[in-house]
Amino acid sequence: MCLAVPARVVALLDDDRATVNLGGVTMPVSLALVEGVEVEDYVIVHVGYALTRLDRAEAEKTLALLAEAGVTAEAGA
Repeated sequence: MCLAVPARVVALLDDDRATVNLGGVTMPVSLALVEGVEVEDYVIVHVGYALTRLDRAEAEKTLALLAEAGVTAEAGA
């Protein structure tokens, strides 16, 4: 089973990478598969790669459901 989750981009890094935040945890991810990502965008992340950008409202809805299920600490973090 694969799990890809929405995460908010908090910083753009060199070499097609960004720092994302998910539930208060930050980590670097590759942006090699997604174009035009900016700080505050939401991206779907799987094994260290951003797969696509995601609409903010949809991302927050998904994060709220994950928080309700106990998978993440809080929605929108």
